[in-house]
Amino acid sequence: MTTPRTVLVTGGNRGIGRAIAEEFVAQGHRVAVTVRSGEGPAGTMSVVADVTDGASLDAAFEAIEAKLGPVEVLVANAGTTKDMLLMRMTDEDFEEIINVNLSGAFRVVQRATKGMVKARFGRVILISSVVGMLGSAGQVNYSAAKSGLIGMARSITRELGARGITANVVAPGFIETDLTAVLPPEQQEQYRKNIPAGRFATTTEVAKVVTWLASEDSAYISGAVIPVDGGLGMGH
Repeated sequence: MTTPRTVLVTGGNRGIGRAIAEEFVAQGHRVAVTVRSGEGPAGTMSVVADVTDGASLDAAFEAIEAKLGPVEVLVANAGTTKDMLLMRMTDEDFEEIINVNLSGAFRVVQRATKGMVKARFGRVILISSVVGMLGSAGQVNYSAAKSGLIGMARSITRELGARGITANVVAPGFIETDLTAVLPPEQQEQYRKNIPAGRFATTTEVAKVVTWLASEDSAYISGAVIPVDGGLGMGH
């Protein structure tokens, strides 16, 4: 029997974040999602917040705690890309992606862990990417941010591991989302050739790994990087 927890998923209105929120709802948890626009899936509490804006996160946490209780499971999923070759990338192009994908995760983790320390229970799950370890041409900014999440999870584990708090990283590979659907068919085919599983993952396959990491079954796993990539990044 799963203990119902208060879960926060950042960027929970589309793609992987939405699927994660849906899976937590299906398992009977109390789920809040941060959105910049739109709404999270049915059964979730949607809170408008921007991970680059500390004041908006303070207000979001206040609203969530008032309605659902302190956050026990945090899924830092909000992210964005701005792909460009290194030689053409401006300081702003780099800093903007770091601010959303890496500093944004820090801001939500710092707020969530205060309550987790008090409760002596917490699950921090950071959504990275296969390119955080594999690298990707045109994604110096994104891969640097996604790889930074690994160091973050491992440092949180060392700081808070004795207080019943785990911090892990999920690193998806190519996933069937709106972003991959718009790629030209020949490009999609090229990507598939590099994936031993021969296909893209579904968002649900990522979501089920995340909910498992939040469960009692994974209490002794911390500081780990769990790839959900069909074998694309193995050996890293």
